[in-house]
Amino acid sequence: MTTQMLETPEADLAYDVHGPPPTAGGRPPLVMIGQPMAAAGFRALASHFPERTVITYDPRGLGRSVRKDGRADQTPETQAGDVHALIEALGAGPVEMFASSGGAVTALALVTAYPKDVTTLVAHEPPLIPVLPDAEAAERARAGITQAYEAGGWGAGMAAFIAMTSWQGEFTDDYFAQPAPDSAAFGMPAEDDGSRDDPLLSDRAWAISGYRPDAGALIAAPTRVVIAVGEESIDTITGRTSVAAAGLLGQEATVFPSHHGGFLDGEFGYAGQPEAFARKLREVLDTG
Repeated sequence: MTTQMLETPEADLAYDVHGPPPTAGGRPPLVMIGQPMAAAGFRALASHFPERTVITYDPRGLGRSVRKDGRADQTPETQAGDVHALIEALGAGPVEMFASSGGAVTALALVTAYPKDVTTLVAHEPPLIPVLPDAEAAERARAGITQAYEAGGWGAGMAAFIAMTSWQGEFTDDYFAQPAPDSAAFGMPAEDDGSRDDPLLSDRAWAISGYRPDAGALIAAPTRVVIAVGEESIDTITGRTSVAAAGLLGQEATVFPSHHGGFLDGEFGYAGQPEAFARKLREVLDTG
């Protein structure tokens, strides 16, 4: 693996190149992106594609990528512009892409704005709240995470996040009637360090979960778009947004092993099934 830096007017973007360099006439690079997860989260998955050129990167303001625009908010359109610049810098496009969570939202925005950048996109569990039938309630639940974070710090916010993302089905009165989750019960620290800049728990990235995909543009694009969902996630919010997004595109969500972080190993806590996940991803990419 080699690490490189792409300097743009608004951010210096760190990216890693795994495996052999792309060759003329060979498979295009496989780009893996997340949000707010940075490149390190794809280490296990990338290792299962040793014959491919795999590109991972840190989104602006996260990990090693430094912002120069003086902003702290994150939007799918801005992130898509960064990924477009990265693909151009590689000089080996169009690419294949696996994108997860907020990165999947970025990837949908990328295909909408730059439809010639990607041949096949596997968008894994994009958290697209506007596509849900209970979107208003889901927005209220999302706001509850930020309120808990603002009031009690990282532990309280993360406990609220886990409670929301593990809830099964629509957000009903039963969800909102629950007592505030105990951070200790989830193994989270009760201490508050005073910081309020977490990209997952603050409102800085609400534009990502609030993104409404342009179904017409995605269907018209030359890109083959596959919406993926974890077999363990079907009834959670990201499972439901995946199924709904696939329906907007006239398809059924493609079921992958494990859960929202199914490609992660134990290094990042709640381990998935990276080997099985990689086999499924290879199958989907090879049958395009």
